[in-house]
Amino acid sequence: MAASNMKPVRCAIYTRKSTEHGLELEFNSLDAQREACEAYIKSQASQGWRVLPQPYDDPAFSGGNLDRPALKQLLADIEAGLIDVIVVYKIDRLTRSLADFAKLVETFDRKSISFVAVTQQFNTTSSMGRLTLNVLLSFAQFERELASERVRDKVAASRRKGKWTGGTVPLGYEAKDKKLVINLKEAETVRTIFRQYIALKSFGRLVQNLDQRGIVTKRRYTKAPKYRGGIPFTYGPLAHLLKNRVYLGEVHHDGKWYPAEHKPILDHKTFDQVQTLLAENRVTTQTRRSTSGALLAGKILDDRGNRMSPSFAVKNGIRYRFYISRALMRGRKTQAGSVARIPAQAIENLVITAIREHLALDVQTPDDQLRHLVVDSVADVVVHPKKITIRLQSDNAQTIEIPWQASVKNGPALAPSSNYADQPDPKLLQAIVRAHAWLRDLKLGKFDSVEAIATSVKLHPKVVRQELRYAFLAPSITQAILTGDQPPTITLARIPKTLPLAWSGQCRTLGF
Repeated sequence: MAASNMKPVRCAIYTRKSTEHGLELEFNSLDAQREACEAYIKSQASQGWRVLPQPYDDPAFSGGNLDRPALKQLLADIEAGLIDVIVVYKIDRLTRSLADFAKLVETFDRKSISFVAVTQQFNTTSSMGRLTLNVLLSFAQFERELASERVRDKVAASRRKGKWTGGTVPLGYEAKDKKLVINLKEAETVRTIFRQYIALKSFGRLVQNLDQRGIVTKRRYTKAPKYRGGIPFTYGPLAHLLKNRVYLGEVHHDGKWYPAEHKPILDHKTFDQVQTLLAENRVTTQTRRSTSGALLAGKILDDRGNRMSPSFAVKNGIRYRFYISRALMRGRKTQAGSVARIPAQAIENLVITAIREHLALDVQTPDDQLRHLVVDSVADVVVHPKKITIRLQSDNAQTIEIPWQASVKNGPALAPSSNYADQPDPKLLQAIVRAHAWLRDLKLGKFDSVEAIATSVKLHPKVVRQELRYAFLAPSITQAILTGDQPPTITLARIPKTLPLAWSGQCRTLGF
């Protein structure tokens, strides 16, 4: 009668095995652990102990960390209040890490959970019991670290002898009897990739070429779909393949390459030629990568959801900044949005102006303050062919749309119409004033050449020459710009680089 009124104690059995060895047996180590735990729980039946039907088994999982599915489920059920006692065969089945054990004990104490190891009796409520438990766990951790060192030493010795010790099998090879053997069809694919890179000298063109040929990454037969391969090459896997000295018949260990047992796929001449090209292209890429802290970095996308990364090009000493769709950067032109490349200064000015107007800020608000506001308030910017959408941080439903017109698909977008329809365009004003000031300095002999002006203002002489032409605009055009009466389509970016000398021709060209 007393037993029937006793509150049942819900016992969860946790089992773990480090390796897959023996798990295929009908009665394996996990079954043995569970059986021992069930027997112990039955011996405590008079105290109301009952086995929960939910199994918590982690086959082939290390005890060196807590990243185990069954353990995570166990902890979730503890948080849900479904468990009273945890029963394991040995303490090291739960963890082999002292730090992890401290975390688990903290969780158990917080939820008033008892913990039992059926072959190691402890009373964790006393200091002596906790000390004994910590000593045992220290030995368990020591044993795990020794095993790791033994495996590491064995792998190092094997690789120094040129043996394949496992891992991802590269394209061109198969793993047979723990050795790499050449897959003839894939080996020819590898040679083709190396030959094409030498011929094309560009990752972008190589990606397109491989797509046209239908060449994809190595197909693998794994349970995880993510790692099955057979997908088009992108820059990262291609770079790894082109640098992989495994194709020379070598294996890698600790920063060194050793002659291997497997046969090479490539000759040294081809491989070295590719490495030279990679080194040259790497320098070019590094110099082109923008490090200028672009205002919209990480926030701007094309209309197909691709991130647009900041970049720049240098032509005749002049630096042009852009945002480029990552799909285009990876050679996937067909996956890029309608506008895959956009001038950075133009889009940044548009966004700054939109934020200033949205927040009703004064036109004299300092640029630094406006840029900070853009960083803080803009969630993302999406570039469409005819509009730009700005989504704000504070309210996901609130967006700002700006009219926009791109001239050529996947080409540089035209600068937008002037945002200063009823007032002077400050950029145009600055350009004209500066041009007249430079012309005056030349007339007065302050500088004897355009190059001297360029040196004084730290610009390329070509830039100075181009801007000097604004000093020779027709008076009617200059007057309209000074008063803000120029056509709305006229911006600094839209004025052609070569204008007729005759004022009448200038007026016709610029629409006056």
